[in-house]
Amino acid sequence: MDSPPTTPPSGDVLEWYRRGVRLLEAGNPAAAAALLEHVVRAEPDLRSVREALARAQFDSGALDLARENFAAIVADNPTDDYAQFGLGLAASRLGDFEDAIEHLALAVAMRPDNRDYAAALRHARAARSRR
Repeated sequence: MDSPPTTPPSGDVLEWYRRGVRLLEAGNPAAAAALLEHVVRAEPDLRSVREALARAQFDSGALDLARENFAAIVADNPTDDYAQFGLGLAASRLGDFEDAIEHLALAVAMRPDNRDYAAALRHARAARSRR
């Protein structure tokens, strides 16, 4: 979120959030991230907003920013399995397999039934072994 402030879009914060989520669901993560950044500036403590922004950043390839936002969620709530998963995935995509494994293992420990979490952890461990 190091980007300079821009002129806020039309509407109120709730409308920005809804539009951002719709953009993300419609497969336009870069536009969603741009809009959701305004929401996070206005409501920095809302977890759902920060998660939507982190997802949009991840999907648009802004992995460092996604990692920062998932880490902020984890800092506020270490038992948030999805944020641990997102943080681990971002770290893995950035090549930081040690950090990825730590967060993915936590996500798996919290939700052992989640196949996506387990698959991501296996992938990160395999990637670390290949190094």
